Amino acid sequence: MACGGDDSEADRRAALLREITEEGGFAFAASAEKAAAGDLRSAEAAREMAWEQLHSGPWSEVGAAWRDAYALACLHVARLRRAGGDRAAALRALDMGLIMGGNLLRADLEAALACIVAESSDGDGSEAAVEEAKRWREGLQRNRDIADALKILPTKSLSCKEIARRSCLSLEEFICDYFLRETPVIISGCIDHWPAMTKWKDIQYLKKIAGDRTVPVEVGKSYVCSEWKQELITFSQFLERMWSTVCPSNVTYLAQHPLFEQIKELHEDIMVPDYCYAGGGELQSLNAWFGPHGTVTPLHYDPHHNILAQVLGRKYIRLYPGSVSEDLYPHTETMLSNTSQVDLDNIDAKEFPRVQNLDFMDCILEEGDLLYIPPKWWHYVRSLSISFSVSFWWRAAAITSDAP
Repeated sequence: MACGGDDSEADRRAALLREITEEGGFAFAASAEKAAAGDLRSAEAAREMAWEQLHSGPWSEVGAAWRDAYALACLHVARLRRAGGDRAAALRALDMGLIMGGNLLRADLEAALACIVAESSDGDGSEAAVEEAKRWREGLQRNRDIADALKILPTKSLSCKEIARRSCLSLEEFICDYFLRETPVIISGCIDHWPAMTKWKDIQYLKKIAGDRTVPVEVGKSYVCSEWKQELITFSQFLERMWSTVCPSNVTYLAQHPLFEQIKELHEDIMVPDYCYAGGGELQSLNAWFGPHGTVTPLHYDPHHNILAQVLGRKYIRLYPGSVSEDLYPHTETMLSNTSQVDLDNIDAKEFPRVQNLDFMDCILEEGDLLYIPPKWWHYVRSLSISFSVSFWWRAAAITSDAP
């Protein structure tokens, strides 16, 4: 798609404004029309109106038209900000449109982004950049010694049953030995050819591709902690926080975000593993998990089959089968019913006595490893170094749990 608009784009926008007007959004429509004529203040006003509608109630109840209206306003703001020479503000507006907007104008947002990204400059070769690259490499190498890792891991780690490890496992073997039996397995040697395996080791590459882009991050030890919060920052700002890990409440994590839909250049660096097609698989989501050492995902389970690809750094992962769910004390409220009340880093034996003697499987997931986590297997994850993982969730076409 070209950087400019076309007749079909104009038709989509006109139809959207008619729909918004029918829903009572007269002020938004009027501001959007002025924005289309080049009025930046009206563009900002329209974006604010749409933003208020997005936050007027539960996200699930937000109408699709208002999500599309927000994307339209972001397009206007970006066009006018870019015309005024404010590239950073234009990029942020477009990213916000992708993150919070609907699908109607997604192609237009992506085309506008592509035009701005094409103007980006080459990487930084300064002395500061060289020092940053050195710190990046050191951050990726943390806790290689098992003795060092055990000092920060939950009690009894690596003392129970290790997850089976297979090299270049065939799809047939995966289906017969693990998928149908719903048993975890680590698969090595299958993603060494991914461009990400080399490109993402270069922090300047990441900054060039995504540095000015806005991303949602989590701040705090984990999402069950009271001080946990979410922020919207640029990818470069996020990378700078890789070194701010002394206080757990300041640890910043880009977690379970569809980063590869938002930043297409990063999507080109990875591929969907063949294992995700087991059971007539239908990919449900592709998410990024990127952060410094010390990030924690508390003990929880997911409803889908999951292949977790470890691209950078290493992670400790502990797994419990769904059969012991009651002994892991799930939260009673619906929103957290798939999350355990037990803090594995500091187990309260009096409040949660049954968890103490449960068997579990665990491992240290290294660069280039894939981990298969079957549906409803509980898992706890802790980054031992700077870590960049990719999760592939898929749903089987039919129930296939009758193992031979």
